[in-house]
Amino acid sequence: MAGAARRADGWDPTRSAAGSYSPWLIVAIISIPTFMEVLDTSIANVALDHIAGGLSISSDQATWVLTSYLVANAIVIPISGWLSDVIGRKRYFMISIALFTLSSLMCGLAPNLSTLVIARVLQGIGGGGLAPVEQSMLADTFPPRLRGMAFAAFAIVVVVGPVLGPTLGGYITEVSSWHWVFLINVPIGVISLFLVDLFVDEPKAIKDDHAALLKRGIRIDYIGVILIALGLGFFEITLDRGEREDWFSSNFIVMSAVISGVSLLALAVWEVNHKDPVVDLKLMKSRNFSLTLLVMGVTGMILFGTTQLIPQMLQQVLGYTSFQAGLALTLGGIATLVAVPFAGRLAGVVDVRMLLFPALLAQAFALWNMTHLNADISFGDAAFARLLQAMALPFLFVPINAVAYVGLPQNKTAQASSLLNVARNIGGSIGISMSQTMLASGMQRHQSNLAGPLNPLNPNYNDWLAKAGAVFGGQGDTTTPLAVLYSQMQRQAAMLAFLDVFQSLMVVVLCVAPLVFFMRSGKTGGGGGGMAH
Repeated sequence: MAGAARRADGWDPTRSAAGSYSPWLIVAIISIPTFMEVLDTSIANVALDHIAGGLSISSDQATWVLTSYLVANAIVIPISGWLSDVIGRKRYFMISIALFTLSSLMCGLAPNLSTLVIARVLQGIGGGGLAPVEQSMLADTFPPRLRGMAFAAFAIVVVVGPVLGPTLGGYITEVSSWHWVFLINVPIGVISLFLVDLFVDEPKAIKDDHAALLKRGIRIDYIGVILIALGLGFFEITLDRGEREDWFSSNFIVMSAVISGVSLLALAVWEVNHKDPVVDLKLMKSRNFSLTLLVMGVTGMILFGTTQLIPQMLQQVLGYTSFQAGLALTLGGIATLVAVPFAGRLAGVVDVRMLLFPALLAQAFALWNMTHLNADISFGDAAFARLLQAMALPFLFVPINAVAYVGLPQNKTAQASSLLNVARNIGGSIGISMSQTMLASGMQRHQSNLAGPLNPLNPNYNDWLAKAGAVFGGQGDTTTPLAVLYSQMQRQAAMLAFLDVFQSLMVVVLCVAPLVFFMRSGKTGGGGGGMAH
């Protein structure tokens, strides 16, 4: 570490990944593979039915295409900081790009489910290292006063990627085949690999840290790695398969949840007391960093939860195609792109709490607005509802990523980036799982409530059947009117269930919002190099 180069704000320019090139060029280059990976997490969702048909498997079997990726990704992300230190940051980033690209090719050419699942595991391993390493590079390349703008670019990747995924996936599967959902990554990955090799620098300070680590001897925390694999791997399986398996009425889910819970508890005890932990949980002693992880988790919950819920609502209730449903999210993506530069500039000059609190309130308002939607909304109504939410997202992601590193030693940026991505992904997984579980139970509850008055003892029911029978041209034939009535009842029950989920997400946001005032005050341009309590 070149200590003499460290500035008063705690930033060490000798750790910059820009070398002799413009830092903004490096931002553009390292964001390409991360955008590819984030896009892939949502683009495959809309292709599941096509994959099931193409491989002659059931829809439930096809969901393992998603589960396998999520499990591998969840295991790698928390140890990516350690892998970056051991292998070398640039080298690990390039290995991750190469593995993601090669496994994408394998996915696209997979002849059966087994091959596809194996390829998706490898893809998850490769993709897990991309976002944390990019964040680490950004934190080291930009001084605190400019990190807001740098992380604005990262926000585009993280926020817009999941938004464009359903639209792009729907379009690809409609005009081509599901294979191209994965094959589209190959040329992008090859170009990214070439650009990173050519322009991204491995600074001397990073090389010196790596050499010092090798000189001391690499102590692999095998127990920590195993506990992470068991804890987070089975946690993802529990969340992803829970609703399909009827949660804890399934022995498989009970076993999965127990293994996850015990492993994560053991991991916390082991890593805190281990001399060379694979995940540095001691960073969470910083109140500022711990609260940042919490807000990031809630942000991931809202982003990924609503990104899945809104297209699902439009397809189930309004009969949209996957491509049309994806287009309804696109206006929100444009709004995010417009808002990101403003969020980046403000993050460097405004107390981050004064950005985060209004942004969380804006999210709550957007979710409240969604609770007033109905089964007869237009495309514009759906797009505007998403627009309200999307406008505030950059004012969450940018300040969170910028302020997270304030007060942390700069040689801990890789570990901090890993934990931030873990928080975002776990929050997203919980948001999706919670939403789907509430949706299923809500549909049953509302259908039961709506069906209660629909019986021959209700004169309004008999009057409607008589009028509907006349419209359908059948004298005394109630089969068609009943079918129409049942269909409408299901549609309304589904809509009410979606509104319940939006309301629950709103309550979560309102509960977390006041906690931002316990973060460190000031702008992201401040902060030193020590731990902040």
